[in-house]
Amino acid sequence: MNVLHVCSELYPLLKTGGLADVTGALPFAQQQNGDNVRILIPAFPAITAGLPESGVVGTFDTFAGQATLRYAEYQGLGVYLIDAPHLYQREGNPYHDQSYHDYADNYLRFALLAWFGAELGDNLDSWWKADVVHAHDWHAGLACAYLHVKGRPAKSVFTIHNLAYQGQFNYRHMTEIALPLEMFNVNGVELNGQISYLKAGLYYADHVTAVSPTYAQEITTPEYAYGLQGLLTTLQQQNKLSGVLNGVDYQIWNPELDSHLPEHYKLKGMSGKAKCKAELQQAFNLPQDKNALLFVMVTRLTAQKGVDLLLQALPRILKDGVQFILLGSGDKQYELAFSQLELQYPQQVSVEIGYNEKLSHLIIAGGDVILVPSRFEPCGLTQLYGLKYGTLPLVRSTGGLADTVVDCSKENLKTRQATGFVFNDANVEQLVTAFEQAQALWHAKPQWYKVRINAMEADFSWHLAAEKYSVIYQNLFN
Repeated sequence: MNVLHVCSELYPLLKTGGLADVTGALPFAQQQNGDNVRILIPAFPAITAGLPESGVVGTFDTFAGQATLRYAEYQGLGVYLIDAPHLYQREGNPYHDQSYHDYADNYLRFALLAWFGAELGDNLDSWWKADVVHAHDWHAGLACAYLHVKGRPAKSVFTIHNLAYQGQFNYRHMTEIALPLEMFNVNGVELNGQISYLKAGLYYADHVTAVSPTYAQEITTPEYAYGLQGLLTTLQQQNKLSGVLNGVDYQIWNPELDSHLPEHYKLKGMSGKAKCKAELQQAFNLPQDKNALLFVMVTRLTAQKGVDLLLQALPRILKDGVQFILLGSGDKQYELAFSQLELQYPQQVSVEIGYNEKLSHLIIAGGDVILVPSRFEPCGLTQLYGLKYGTLPLVRSTGGLADTVVDCSKENLKTRQATGFVFNDANVEQLVTAFEQAQALWHAKPQWYKVRINAMEADFSWHLAAEKYSVIYQNLFN
């Protein structure tokens, strides 16, 4: 089957979040499963710099100005590039400028991405036509609407990576994006008086997926639906909404292979993990104490990630002599609060504001427990990395976290299923209790090692997701 992924990020060439990890891995897993897979992405500078020489498919006069469609091979996978310098020739983040202001023409930039996605499902490239156009997040949502306008020459799947980001723009732009005005309707692209690119994907796709089974359930409730509960509940009732758990690229995230680590390790040879812990403690100027329970976190500093709960819980936990390392950036109030905590507890807390890919690997390998206390988490990837590296996840029971981490309850310890620590409600008391549970297990070393084995043996490889998507695609043609 010919599958086209329409997206705005691609790991490792351009990444702002988990979307890039998905589009950088799922298409390759699908190709290995026998599908003929290609990617469509804007020709952002970071993308073109990381690709080999591209050839021209054609140059087109579009509603967004002249654009050239190019084609390149990337690690055996076909990549279409939309070369429109007036829209995409901008360094850095693909969505906003250095002052974090969204680009004023984002409505046009991502409408064009979606338009090309639909056209590639309708013979734009005479050498290759998509059977399924798989659109990712709001940036590609209009692809499903354009396919609808064209009479659905290809099937469409829309994946929600985070429902909180909806791609909303002023309704007056309808005249500029080549969609009929009558589609600006509650039964169409309209949401709260604006055009919603995400809603367009939900409403017009042949099938909608979320990035974990639990998140697919959660988004049909008022708490998580962001005003789209009615539509999402209808999709669920029509069997047009399902959850497919994201995977991990074990060629990249694997302590046996990871080039970022000072020493490799595996289940039957764990001494390298102790070396990683010592090196991590040294890199963050903490005492190199192998007996200190080391909590780590790699995250965006936002309320979604539960960092406000963590800031309240940590002073109570630090009394017990544990260590805490953070790598992240985000809301300035949280950056400042963690920096102040570091000044208050210099022997136990160390914070790096920013992001560093190499350092993130060392943190996940060198920590004992990785923290993901999110208020909501569509899938989450750091807990999956933690499992593989034997760094037990401490998570809230939401979204993909609930689907991937098994709590160290007495029953789960007995049946050898436990892989981490899970708390249910987003409050400080439950988070502190989960911390205490981790500390208790740490002091019961034989049990700790058994749980670590369970964690490292868990399999969340991408081929499992690829197989599930293959079934979804096939069902669209039945």
